[in-house]
Amino acid sequence: MPNDYLILTILVFIPLTGCLLLVPVWSRVEWARRIALGAALLDLVLACWVYAAAPAVIAGGGTLPGFFLWEDLPWIERFGIRYTLGMDGIALPMVLLTAFITVIAMLVSWRAIKERVTFHYFLILVMETGIMGVFLSLDLFLFYLFWEVMLIPMFFLIGIWGHGRRIYSAVKFFLFTLAGSLLMLLAIIGLYLIHGDQSGAYTFGLPALLHTQIASGASLWLFAAFLLAFAIKVPIFPVHTWLPDAHTDAPTAGSVILAALLLKTGAYGLIRFGYPLFPEAARTFTPLLYILGVIGIIYGSWVAFAQADMKRLVAYSSVGHMGFVVLGIAAWTPVALSGAVMQMVNHGVTTGALFALVGMLDERSGTRSIAAFGGLWGKAPVYSFFFLLFSLASLGLPGLNNFVGEFLVLAGVFRVSPIAACFAFVGVVVTLIYMLRLVQEVLFVGERTPLPLADISFREGIVLGVMGVTVIILGVYPAPFLDLVSMPVALLTGGGLP
Repeated sequence: MPNDYLILTILVFIPLTGCLLLVPVWSRVEWARRIALGAALLDLVLACWVYAAAPAVIAGGGTLPGFFLWEDLPWIERFGIRYTLGMDGIALPMVLLTAFITVIAMLVSWRAIKERVTFHYFLILVMETGIMGVFLSLDLFLFYLFWEVMLIPMFFLIGIWGHGRRIYSAVKFFLFTLAGSLLMLLAIIGLYLIHGDQSGAYTFGLPALLHTQIASGASLWLFAAFLLAFAIKVPIFPVHTWLPDAHTDAPTAGSVILAALLLKTGAYGLIRFGYPLFPEAARTFTPLLYILGVIGIIYGSWVAFAQADMKRLVAYSSVGHMGFVVLGIAAWTPVALSGAVMQMVNHGVTTGALFALVGMLDERSGTRSIAAFGGLWGKAPVYSFFFLLFSLASLGLPGLNNFVGEFLVLAGVFRVSPIAACFAFVGVVVTLIYMLRLVQEVLFVGERTPLPLADISFREGIVLGVMGVTVIILGVYPAPFLDLVSMPVALLTGGGLP
């Protein structure tokens, strides 16, 4: 039944409650760290409990097709705004990823952040609430509210604790995402007015808006506005230029959250809102998305190959990996879309781990230049093992997580556009080249600069160990994940409710 126990509300607002608990201990750094981590862990435990209970709940069905948990409460009824949250087999993996990565981001910041520590954790918790809200909202006004909540904490994380040109990168991130958001707001208002004129009932609720009849010209413009907002966040070439700068200058926790979570909100928005609301317009834009997805894969991989800064290399690799997600969404078939959703999770874990590894190396040596390292396998063998593991996962080695997502996307896309699939495979080859070069240069060639590098600590080992086990499980046994997304993907691609 809807609203039972308000589980989704609790998931969204546990981090915000943690923010309130930080206020009394603002100047007590160790207490602030523990409270923030405790709130994040509690959210993760609740998300895991929902996942464990999901098979039984899914079997029981729900009032809204495809959703096994949902909440619908009146909010600003005069304007047709309701507080509506819902969870299906696509939202649940995103919620799990959000809770998991937030804990990881806090642990990698444990000793790296030495100034304004409480404010740092406060912003991470606010951002977790915003991201959770994006993945669970079924009212477009509520979705937009949470979408904007994500923007502000990341702006401050980059601007306050970043490196290099941090102010430039923070402002660039803010302007790009704000521009897309404002266009999406105009499209949401336009859709709201069109539906109201047709039905006499003005609402921002997704289930009602799905039945709106929109003229083809208006549909193209509205979808284009949604697409631009989501494309900036993914990011899709050519609106990707904010990403390398933001990653390069962000603190480690900011890079982890940005790569693992914020990029996924754009792809999720296309799946949840863009394609279902404007199916005809989406089909019209499909060839363009194929082209931009393939360009992103090849361009991102090629530019990553040319990078001398490890963090910038991983940043450009994200452009390439997210290109596979774009291709899977554009194909809009069960196999390709399942692969795209899985690749969103896989990229979040793998690239998040690579950014954490680069951050650990930067803390120890004060540099991220590939040319400064060499011979790490002999000096820090445990660190090197994890570096090798996540690099192999990133290049798509069979048996590790990225292989499954990329294989499903390529298989699904090949059935509807063999040319796009073949060009995307070129990107896979380039990824193999630059990741093996990175591993060779950092781990196995002779030491170039004498650097006193200690191996990983117990805390870092826990972080990397848990992420490593996740990479292996998703690569060896992805069936539970694919079973989870199968029903909502079938509803989406078959024309049912999202």
